[in-house]
Amino acid sequence: MTDRYRIAVLGASGYTGADLVRLALTHPRIEIVALAANAKAGQTMAQIWPHFAPYPNLPVLVKADSIDFAQIDAVFGCLPHAASAELLSTITGPRIIDLSADFRLKDAATYAAWYGGAHPAPALLAQAVYGLTEFARDALPAARIAACPGCYPTAVLLALLPLVAAHAISADNITVNALSGVSGAGRSLKEANLFPEVAEAVHPYGIGHHRHMPEMEQELSLRAGRDVRISFTPHLVPMNRGELVTCIVETQHGADYLREVLADAYTREPFVHLLPAGVAPATRMVRGSNHVVLNVFADRVPGRAIVIAAIDNLVKGSSGQAIQNFNLMFGLPETMGLEQAPLFP
Repeated sequence: MTDRYRIAVLGASGYTGADLVRLALTHPRIEIVALAANAKAGQTMAQIWPHFAPYPNLPVLVKADSIDFAQIDAVFGCLPHAASAELLSTITGPRIIDLSADFRLKDAATYAAWYGGAHPAPALLAQAVYGLTEFARDALPAARIAACPGCYPTAVLLALLPLVAAHAISADNITVNALSGVSGAGRSLKEANLFPEVAEAVHPYGIGHHRHMPEMEQELSLRAGRDVRISFTPHLVPMNRGELVTCIVETQHGADYLREVLADAYTREPFVHLLPAGVAPATRMVRGSNHVVLNVFADRVPGRAIVIAAIDNLVKGSSGQAIQNFNLMFGLPETMGLEQAPLFP
């Protein structure tokens, strides 16, 4: 069909790649023409992911270097950091929607400090737009590369950016505790992710030095007009998907005013929803969807408030937001292919 955009998905054997394919299958303007997963080249999606059995016409997985990118309109990079930029830097022609961390940070030295090695393609950083969609609409239509935010930054920034930009909260003392389902750790075999290790347990990780911290601080600082540093502690919880962040902030205005700021920022947003006063966000409200729910609560400590947001880490926190960015890059309705209601229970 000539009215469809031809896409390739690199890293289709991972969780984000598989969810990208799942969403793209029902997108009326997308044609999936190439799926890459080097270690599983030659296999079908159904062999790797049984839930794709009803879709036998999906392309067979191939090695990325065998794809003719001249025939592709958009490439979705669902690869690990470093590997993503190294491969994508060799591709010319198609527009790129990258789901790794490689193009999120504007400074190559910051990337090297947090990701343990020099950036594989520093010359491309200037071409990348940070793709937190609700705050990137003006830049995405002309973007060569959309750098999709990490799952934690998506939830945290949607909760805090309007408040920081309005100077409604202090930029000096922000504490975030975050909970994520195990799919956020990827599909590779890791002892810490085995069922006996994660079931019936919650544990923190990346304490004081998680790689998503500079990404959040970069965007908060841009909105605040000054350097912002946050305290951030993620936790792994025994569920497959979902993410919830609890942000403790200082304010001179009170929780009701913070709710007004968020209501004003998001009242016309198709995917970001401020819940009624007193209703706590929960991951079950957004599971399987591109929606975000958030709310503000007064803290018993004077001068503090609590902002809570919930997302599906694989959809709004990854593949759904990637398609949202794709839609804007190609002049399509932003919600196209993302109209699925949350799955409950």
